[in-house]
Amino acid sequence: MDKEQIIAETTEFVQQKLKDAEGGHDWFHIQRVLKNAREIAAGEDVNLFVVELGALLHDIADYKFHNGDESVGPKIARDFLERKKVPETIIQHVENIIKWVSFKGGNEQQTFNSPELQVVQDADRLDALGAIGIARTFNYGGFKNRPLFDPDIKPNLNMSKEEYKKSTAPTINHFYEKLLLLKDRMNTNTGKKLAAERHDFMEHFLKEFYEEWGITSQKWDF
Repeated sequence: MDKEQIIAETTEFVQQKLKDAEGGHDWFHIQRVLKNAREIAAGEDVNLFVVELGALLHDIADYKFHNGDESVGPKIARDFLERKKVPETIIQHVENIIKWVSFKGGNEQQTFNSPELQVVQDADRLDALGAIGIARTFNYGGFKNRPLFDPDIKPNLNMSKEEYKKSTAPTINHFYEKLLLLKDRMNTNTGKKLAAERHDFMEHFLKEFYEEWGITSQKWDF
């Protein structure tokens, strides 16, 4: 098995597949996650080939753009990797990374874990934080025609996975329902360090946002 060739062909496949994707889940997102994953993996004892395949294919068919169907992504990945004659154990591992990488409300019990999943999960979560994370959040909110902010709609921190998937809450709520929670849910030391820096940037952004809105801080009591 020529791993470098498979990674190159997977890269080409993903670029083509996501060429018309929403801006927060396009090829550039995959490229950033792959870069993050390689950086994090350098300090971990992992199978880098699995990490790279997982990073490249983790959003090949995000459920948000397939009517909530979480089976589409793993199936597309499996079909592609089978055509490339990737061993079954690696295909299963990549499928599980795709199935479990997403946040989905953060309250679902994770029944699969591996060092490779932890690396890809951290890499993906990093791209939901910081300046790019903020840009992606508002881009998706605009894509779904959601309001920026409504002081009277309180974030829901106890959503089930299905409630999370169906939420139409204002974009600012997403900071509390997911983004600000990620720092304390990172798996690796490198991921934790990078997440802390990006978390601080988001908190500064929210402070500025509320001041410009005309309130000194959000009034919610969690």
